[in-house]
Amino acid sequence: MSAPFQPAPLKIITADERLRETRGIKGVLTGISGIGKTSQLWTLDAERTLFVNLEAGELAVQGWPGDEIRVRDWERARDLACWIGGPNPAMREDQPYSQRDYERVCAAFGDPSLLDKYDTVFVDSISVASRICMQWCKGQPQAQSDRSGKLDLRGAYGLLGQEMIGWLTHLQHTPRKNIWLVGLLDRKIDDFGKPYFAMQIEGSKTGLELPGIVDEVITLAEIRPQEGEPFRAFVCTTINDFGFPAKDRSGRLSMIEQAHLGRLMAKIRAGSGAQPSADLDFDLPQQPAQTKPTTKGA
Repeated sequence: MSAPFQPAPLKIITADERLRETRGIKGVLTGISGIGKTSQLWTLDAERTLFVNLEAGELAVQGWPGDEIRVRDWERARDLACWIGGPNPAMREDQPYSQRDYERVCAAFGDPSLLDKYDTVFVDSISVASRICMQWCKGQPQAQSDRSGKLDLRGAYGLLGQEMIGWLTHLQHTPRKNIWLVGLLDRKIDDFGKPYFAMQIEGSKTGLELPGIVDEVITLAEIRPQEGEPFRAFVCTTINDFGFPAKDRSGRLSMIEQAHLGRLMAKIRAGSGAQPSADLDFDLPQQPAQTKPTTKGA
């Protein structure tokens, strides 16, 4: 039987309280290999940024004067997310990210107040995180066939999706901190020969659900105009001219922005109070007058 429900007072957050809250930006920074994703660390305040290094690709930022944590296994990555994000009251005591799990992690890692000095956590990369998670999933009982005892890839991929989505969702709910997840972008060809771009993540579930979890999906790309020299820029809006994955939940970014993550976050926060109605456009484009109906009505 489940434990009896314990009623708790329901707090209504007023508009003034909500507007005064300090909220972190949660986003994904993606791009092809070598475009300069990790180098965006140089655009951030080194004293207020924690670099979580899963990829061992810090050569591009070897002189960057900020703090770094190196992660090579999934248990450490999961514990680190719990330490950063705090306990999740929705979890049972025997589950990851629960209050008991949080207390265990704090006993191992230290007082979470050590993280107070950081405004931004820069995770490089989610592509590698999915690989080490998959390696861990293959060794779990859920990935073993009940009949033969051999590896069951369907069970492994199912567990991978649960673990990655839980990890990302917990980081998304981290209060008052910016969380940026770096991911590698692949160019693929669909069944009709049409090219498209997708993030390099093990398993389909994580890649499909990731844009709905985070606030921002930003693609660092090389833009080649019809005239002039090519340049690097951030592609930031879902509707863009290049077919890159992108999303802006703030509504304050243009389709193309300067390839400077620090300035991008400053623009997202600019005027973070009530959004004026002038920024929202609900009108349809003007259509030429039609003399004849194009469809037959009932």
